[in-house]
Amino acid sequence: VIPDPQQPLLDAYRTWRGWAEKAAGVYSFHVAVTWWGESVHRDMGTLVRDEGVNSFKHFMAYKNAIMCDDETLVNSFKRSLELGAMPTVHAENGELVFLLQAEMLARGITGPEGHPLSRPPAVEAEAAQRAIAIADVLNVPVYVVPVSCAESAEAIARARARGQRVYGEVPAGHLVLDDEVYRNPSFAYAAGHVMSPPFRPKGHGAMLWRGLQAGYLHTTATDHCTFCAEQKAAGRDDFSKIPNGCGGVEERLAVLWHVGVNGGRLTPSEFVAVTSANAAKLFNIYPRKGCVVEGADADLVLWDPTLSKTLSVKTQRSLGDFNIFEGRTVLGQPTHTVSHGVVVYADGDLRAVRGAGQYVKRPPFGPRFQALARKAALDAPTAVVR
Repeated sequence: VIPDPQQPLLDAYRTWRGWAEKAAGVYSFHVAVTWWGESVHRDMGTLVRDEGVNSFKHFMAYKNAIMCDDETLVNSFKRSLELGAMPTVHAENGELVFLLQAEMLARGITGPEGHPLSRPPAVEAEAAQRAIAIADVLNVPVYVVPVSCAESAEAIARARARGQRVYGEVPAGHLVLDDEVYRNPSFAYAAGHVMSPPFRPKGHGAMLWRGLQAGYLHTTATDHCTFCAEQKAAGRDDFSKIPNGCGGVEERLAVLWHVGVNGGRLTPSEFVAVTSANAAKLFNIYPRKGCVVEGADADLVLWDPTLSKTLSVKTQRSLGDFNIFEGRTVLGQPTHTVSHGVVVYADGDLRAVRGAGQYVKRPPFGPRFQALARKAALDAPTAVVR
């Protein structure tokens, strides 16, 4: 849920809940904090108490739109701690992005290649480190999303080595693609890969894999947000106007299995952890979700590791007209999907019904908050008696 600047959080939430009534699968919401005021403070409490929201997102980029300044981050992180909700951050220094975009355009770099040039790894790393530092001072956990570069991954690793509760999410595309896609002579192809943070130079992906293997990066997602070629063309003469977003939710599991498990980077159990179980634990819906036990929600994917498929816009179910994994053959595919005990996919037959999806409420104060509260009580500062 992304409120417009100055829009009450509850109003935005109700709008997005209305849109989600068409969903075929179960869903839940992060709610973005895009400004700060008394109504935001109040609405955060209502969302946690009455609507089952236990995470709030903060965009550190997108100046003059939804960017959070440090005052907003500090106030929202503090309020999240009071409510037992997880702060999440999109970590890019919006001031630097704004400056670098103007510099690239002044140099005559107007095409999609300007996108990664205006958002280099250091821009992400600075924001990630700042968010981690704020969370450390306030004694609140923080979830960094999406982690796209070695520098951000290293910042998370350093914080966790100090005992800080910091977590990282990696987009599947950043594990297999690099920034050469932006130098393709086809505008449509290059623009089709524009998302933020951008795909990184070769070598960064290997560091992200190491983070998943070592356990200081915890989940994989896609940041799925598709735009058609006509929409992307809005930035033909100015890369900063290309809508940011790519697809990938349909391909995520297969790409992770093929490159991760088949490539010897992940065990099957680690694959399950980074694609489902860890997220359920972090957002306090485990073992209802992310676990196969009696009493859980009977959400299952049956997997055939011998089934192959070539990923393509021609065969995808998404209505988007571009696929960032185009032409990639993967070994390992789902055969059946069960949602709340109902078979919604079987051997190529999609049976999901629009509007059948259920909203999942997520309770606050997961185990991490309980541990943090005990530690804070033990470490509480005391005055010197003179």
